Amino acid sequence: MFRRKTVVECEADAERPGQELRRTLGAFDLTMLGVGAIVGAGIFSSVGDTGAVAGPALAVSYLLTAVACGFAALCYAEIAAMVPIAGSAYTYSYVAFGEVVAWIIGWDLIIEYAIGNIYVAQSWADHFRSFLRGAFGVDFPDWMATDVQTAASAAFTAHTPTIGGYVVAFNLPAALITVFITIVLVLGVRESARLNSAMVVLKLLLLTAFIAIGSFFVKPANWVPFAPNGFHGIWAGASLAFFSYIGFDAVSTAAEETTNPQRNVPRGMIASLIICTVLYIVTAVVTTGLVPWNQLAGGDPLVHALRNVGLNSAALVIALGAMIAMTAVLLVFQLGQTRIFMVMARDGLLPRMFSRIHPRFRTPYLSTILTGAGVAILPSFMTQSQALHLTNIGTLFAFALVSGGVIALRFIDPDRPRPFRVPLYPVTPILAIVTCLWLIWGLPSSNHWRFAVWLVLGLIIYLLYGRKRSRMGNPGSP
Repeated sequence: MFRRKTVVECEADAERPGQELRRTLGAFDLTMLGVGAIVGAGIFSSVGDTGAVAGPALAVSYLLTAVACGFAALCYAEIAAMVPIAGSAYTYSYVAFGEVVAWIIGWDLIIEYAIGNIYVAQSWADHFRSFLRGAFGVDFPDWMATDVQTAASAAFTAHTPTIGGYVVAFNLPAALITVFITIVLVLGVRESARLNSAMVVLKLLLLTAFIAIGSFFVKPANWVPFAPNGFHGIWAGASLAFFSYIGFDAVSTAAEETTNPQRNVPRGMIASLIICTVLYIVTAVVTTGLVPWNQLAGGDPLVHALRNVGLNSAALVIALGAMIAMTAVLLVFQLGQTRIFMVMARDGLLPRMFSRIHPRFRTPYLSTILTGAGVAILPSFMTQSQALHLTNIGTLFAFALVSGGVIALRFIDPDRPRPFRVPLYPVTPILAIVTCLWLIWGLPSSNHWRFAVWLVLGLIIYLLYGRKRSRMGNPGSP
């Protein structure tokens, strides 16, 4: 269960006939992928829930989270440059800790990417709804409500069929945008990267416009009291704000499709994190100045903030921009999830079909289609709050393990070349682990139980399936 793969074995698996991916991405493409994944539902949607906890001190929460992510990003950069293979934390854990830990983190990453995409798809539907209302004065019928299980507690149930108190409805907008993203990803990573870069440029322009326009209507009175819930509110806000930074690690999942990954992957991760941190802090200051902090909660807080000061036309543009922003997030998250499935299937821990590469497009098309189907369906059964909290705890756990992997590999494989080395070792990886665990502790305790149940379920699947079919345990298997 603790058998380890070497870096050479990982590279050999990636070069097996029929498994090669097309290397077309450079440092700029990876930076755009990182920004595309980071700037999205986090700043356009979850900023409302985060601000409702932290108050005007939301900017401090974002800064604390950025520090924690910065420590983790430096650890990711060292290990990604050392092991330039798709699979992200799963591959790194296989090299550092062994098979069972790799399986656990691979199973955990489903929470980061697939469950994270469920939240993003729901947020996309929320902003699509706001756009339709503002532009055309129309709305979805009840059976197409965007957060159907949350709506089940309201008068919504009077107009929608239920079975045993459970709402019978379908989040059609979330499903349609997911199907579109799935088609783009099947067609090719280069085409996906081009589409993503265009969306990133547009959404950065829109976010900059929000800051520039909104700053003229800020009311300093809204910043008082600055921290209405004290440090606990800032801490809880930082734990929730973590979702806004998820995505820079998705850059590492495209390592096998990157030219000179030892140099370009670290650059892409760190550059995207710096860009987004500056944007987030400034956006948080403006947003909390436009609307009282206790009115921020909701699926489209930036749109609400602009409408609060009478900027309805600008709110309409931001709603459209948020849809574009979250389309890019959906694309990058789904790309990351399918590459992780692909690598796990190569190792025999998942059925082989997850690693099948399309003969023409050179993409893992079956895992892309299956992931897309799951993300399209589940927004009708899971609430946004459940998806947000689970995504945060799963990602923080992955970051902590990768940071520990840097320390483990310094002992296990000290002589292997490291094109990028973590500064202030071992202080930096230790701080990364401590800050990630600190943020996990700040999440509601109900999420700790959900996460524990998810990991136990994954361990059972490994013991019944993966352990026996592992290529490491069966060296002669194809």
